[in-house]
Amino acid sequence: MIYDVIVVGVGGMGSATAFQLARRGQRVLGLERFDIPHSMGSSHGISRIIRLPYFEHPDYVPLLLRAFALWRDIEQLSGQELLVTTGSIDAGREDGELFGGALATTRLHELPHEVLTGSEVNARYPGYHLPPATRAVFQPQGGLLASERAIVAHVNAAMSHGAEIHARERVLSWEAHPDGEGVVVSTDRARYEAGRLVITAGAWIGELAPLARRLAIPERQVLAWLQPTRPEWFTTQRFPVFNLDVEEGRYYGFPVYEVPGFKFGRYHHRGESCAADLLRREPDDTDEALLRQFAGRYFPHGNGPTMALRTCMFTNTPDEHFIIDHHPAHKQVVLASPCSGHGYKFCSVIGEILTDLATGDGSTKHSIDFLRLARPALSEMPQA
Repeated sequence: MIYDVIVVGVGGMGSATAFQLARRGQRVLGLERFDIPHSMGSSHGISRIIRLPYFEHPDYVPLLLRAFALWRDIEQLSGQELLVTTGSIDAGREDGELFGGALATTRLHELPHEVLTGSEVNARYPGYHLPPATRAVFQPQGGLLASERAIVAHVNAAMSHGAEIHARERVLSWEAHPDGEGVVVSTDRARYEAGRLVITAGAWIGELAPLARRLAIPERQVLAWLQPTRPEWFTTQRFPVFNLDVEEGRYYGFPVYEVPGFKFGRYHHRGESCAADLLRREPDDTDEALLRQFAGRYFPHGNGPTMALRTCMFTNTPDEHFIIDHHPAHKQVVLASPCSGHGYKFCSVIGEILTDLATGDGSTKHSIDFLRLARPALSEMPQA
């Protein structure tokens, strides 16, 4: 059988892409090296934040608005709760990049919001203990996504539309036909042909697309779940997700959800970059101490006994924006690395974008020029 599109990597991005492709009538093969879902990459750990104020770049906000609609769509199709609304807090110094950028994008896109002091946040949400001078943007639509459950929902929806999905099948290589039409993908089990190829391999994208090796660097990340001493203050009804810039670094966190603990982590945890297969996966005492220091200062009632510590990966680009584009040498190949620790919330809309790029004339209605390979932060780096 010759497929219309092969998707390599069926995690958050690949599962949504397989679904959107199959929904449009494409003959789809999804290939996943590990299980579906699995705990080896960047989408496990129960939950991921979704937030609309976006200091990283204002052009993300229109993509997020579409992502919200598509998350609700897959929720309805699956019959499961996948997006839990808690509200979101983006907070830091008044003159800092995080607070200022979040407020600017919120105003630019006319999103409902409130500007609060740290004291006002603490009074409203007593699980928080922010310095009084902290400034925060509260946005009521933010919340969390059930990340692993959403992958399964997208895979089930893709298969219901005729997609073929294989787990535990490792892609060894691919070859694009020189005339720009068609690809051959070789795995440890078989050889497949398709008209187009989408590579959504997360931290392994550099192994499958050499030009990405210096552009998408895996980094070790550790998350903690600590038992609250006042659990009533850390419920989804009383504890907004947060994105917090403090003197110790930038942190993010969640209310108690499924695992009986307050979940949080530090962006670029300990700065440990390595090849994905060499990642040190077992958390250690230093990991826990670093996270507990933060919790003890800013969320003291969430700093109880440890319930879980888990390791995952960020895959960082030089400017921390995504890579979404056609391969510069093979237009029938689409590369996607929606990464750098803030990508998961976009899965639903990334699936739609990658489907656009892998079908028809390869164009998309979504504004993604700031995510393409030709941007200065990437194009000035050597490419294979």
